[in-house]
Amino acid sequence: MKTKILENTKADIDKAAGILRKGGLVAFPTETVYGLGANAFDEDAVGRVYEAKGRPSDNPMIVHISRASDIGQLTRMLSPDIVTLIENFWPGPLTLVVKKRPEVPYRTTGGLDTVAVRMPDNETALNLISTALCPVAAPSANLSGSPSPTRAQDVIDDLDGRVDAIIRGEDCRVGIESTVVDMTGDVPTILRPGIITADNLEAALGKKVVYDKGLSPEEGAPGEDYKPKSPGMKYKHYAPKAEMIVVEGERSKVKSEIERLKTLNEKLGNNVGVILFEEKAFIEAAHDFFARLRDLDREGVDLILAGALSDTDGVGFAVMNRMLKSAGYNIVRV
Repeated sequence: MKTKILENTKADIDKAAGILRKGGLVAFPTETVYGLGANAFDEDAVGRVYEAKGRPSDNPMIVHISRASDIGQLTRMLSPDIVTLIENFWPGPLTLVVKKRPEVPYRTTGGLDTVAVRMPDNETALNLISTALCPVAAPSANLSGSPSPTRAQDVIDDLDGRVDAIIRGEDCRVGIESTVVDMTGDVPTILRPGIITADNLEAALGKKVVYDKGLSPEEGAPGEDYKPKSPGMKYKHYAPKAEMIVVEGERSKVKSEIERLKTLNEKLGNNVGVILFEEKAFIEAAHDFFARLRDLDREGVDLILAGALSDTDGVGFAVMNRMLKSAGYNIVRV
């Protein structure tokens, strides 16, 4: 397949929207990570997304809309809490899991009776979706399991020749995927942490928000019979090509252990990369983490040593969620 590399212009966005209307696949920037889009109501097109990414078919997709009112195409009922979150956080990096309308294909929802919806805070994404005249199902625009793409070149590296078009837009502002909140139960439940934290949600709602128990690092990776309600819950995600170890503990001990492991491995002839953010640089870590993994892959390192962040901070917890999955829960505690 010949992939068209399009620019962030009205003419090229019009071309990309036409591709989506005809059942094609288009990668495009959002504020979180680049997405790989298809018409959410076109089962064949959505199937091609799974195929292009090598994505398991029970891994649900997030449907992107360009106007908050378009959520009515995907669900029949909005609770007061859902409306409150829409008013406070859309457009933005917040995905809401709601009961789906019958018209939404099960292929889009990973076989679930719920659908994950968000309105991105990115002009290119919003223009593309509104011009395409359809909600756009869009997981991250990478090969399944590899680090999420936050730059156009990351997408080209993974998907050139696999999709119809890639919009070469700006680097993503946030750098990790959206917060996903299940709104179908009695208590709002975070299925995937992101830059919008539990504290942010509780402040808007005036009520308790909980984390899905599967997000606890002690739980490790979910089993094969686990049915994910959100992307990023079941499968090994975000993994670089190199072996990766997360070093966790008191800061000075973490630095010493990383240096010790780096020296030992270099003596064995291994090329070692290090990811160590400043202690409270949570926003920077969110923005840079996936890009750092991609850069180290390009450098051909054999081992990545990453210093853990504090997970008592909401954004730190979100970055650690990605870091632990990237390492396959390979943790050294010091």
